[in-house]
Amino acid sequence: MTGPSAPVPGRPAVWVNCAASVDGRLAFAGGRRARLSSPEDLVRLQRLRANADAILVGVGTVVLDDPSLRVHWDLLNEPEGKNPIRVIVDSSGKTPAKARVLDGSAPTIVGTSQANRRRYPDHVERIVAGSDSVDLAELFRALVDRGVRRLLVEGGASILSSVLRGGLFDRFTIYYAPVVIGGLSAPPVARGPDVEAMEQALRLDLVEVERVGEGYVATYVPRSRPPPARP
Repeated sequence: MTGPSAPVPGRPAVWVNCAASVDGRLAFAGGRRARLSSPEDLVRLQRLRANADAILVGVGTVVLDDPSLRVHWDLLNEPEGKNPIRVIVDSSGKTPAKARVLDGSAPTIVGTSQANRRRYPDHVERIVAGSDSVDLAELFRALVDRGVRRLLVEGGASILSSVLRGGLFDRFTIYYAPVVIGGLSAPPVARGPDVEAMEQALRLDLVEVERVGEGYVATYVPRSRPPPARP
C-alpha cells in the first residue's frame, strides 16, 4: 500500500494512520501502550513508512512509547534502505534526553514553539512554528521547504485530533483490532473540544475497507474530496 505522492499547496501530502480497538481507543488506561496491530498490519505500517519522506508524532507518544520511527526493513524482507525524517511535535521541550528519536540514527526535526528554550542535540534540526504551541499548518509549510512531499502522521490522540479536525490531511487509515478496551482514561483516536451537533463534526467519506490479519483497515478521505491517486 502506498500513499498520496503529490503535495497540496502549503503542505505535503498527508497520510494519517493509526491502530485502535473497535471502540476507538489507541492504548490502555492512562495511555499505557497497547500492541493493537496484527503482524500483517505491522507490515502495512512499515510499507507506509518506507514510502514516506517524513514521519510525525507528538511528544506524548515519544514519552510513553519511546518509538524509533525507523523502517523495520526485515519485516518487508528488503535490504536496509533510507529511513524517513523523524518529526517530533514538542511545544515545551518534554522529549526525554535519551529518547530513541534523538539517537542520530535517522534525520530528526523537532517542531516547537517560541516559548520552548530547550536545547536539542546538534544533529537535530529545530523548527519554530507558533508562539506558545506548535502551529501544525506552519510546521507543514516548513517541511515542504525541506523537501518533504509525503508526510505520515502516526499520533497520538492530540496530534491526530489536530491534524484531522484542522483538515490538514488527504487520507486517513485506521486498523481496527478485534478488542474492546473501554474505560475513562484510555486515549481515544481524537481529542479536542466537545462536538454538540453534526454540523461541528468532521465528516469523512469511506473509500475502502480491507481485511488485514485478524482485524480490518478502513480508509477515509475528507468529505467531498476525491481520494488521492495511488502512484
